[in-house]
Formats: sequence, C-alpha cells, structure tokens
Amino acid sequence: MEIITSPTFNKQYKKLPEKIQEQFDQRILLWLREPRHYLLRVHRLKGSLGGYWSFNVNSDVRVIYYYEDDEVVVLALIGTHSQLY
Repeated sequence: MEIITSPTFNKQYKKLPEKIQEQFDQRILLWLREPRHYLLRVHRLKGSLGGYWSFNVNSDVRVIYYYEDDEVVVLALIGTHSQLY
C-alpha cells in the first residue's frame, strides 16, 4: 500500500509539538501492521466528512484519511478533535 500525505496534512504535522509527532510516527507504524488495532479506534466518518476514515494518535489527536483506490491511502488531515470536527 502506498501512503500519500496532502499538503494540508504536511502543514498541520509540522505545527505539532515534537512529542505528538513522535506519537504519530509510532501509531502510523501500528496502523500499517494492524489497521484495525483497538488502540487506533479506526472508524468511518459521516456527514461532511463522509468517505473519510479516522484513527487516533492519542486521546485527542486524530488522523483523517481516505482511500484513493485499493493501493493508495491519502493522509488528509491531522489535529485535535476540536480542530478537525
């Protein structure tokens, strides 16, 4: 599977504290190994974000992503729950 990051995701990631970036780095590896791991709390989004999925980096920070096709995932957004929703 190929992972692409959106320009918005890249900007948001760079603004995160280093500790959160490190947590993301660990969670993305977990997500790649076991996409439905309970710690990630993966779920499909509804409403204006219908078609997107989310996983937890920690108790407040989320990654929002979508499947471009069967082989490509786009990481679209990263931020706190209140920033994204």
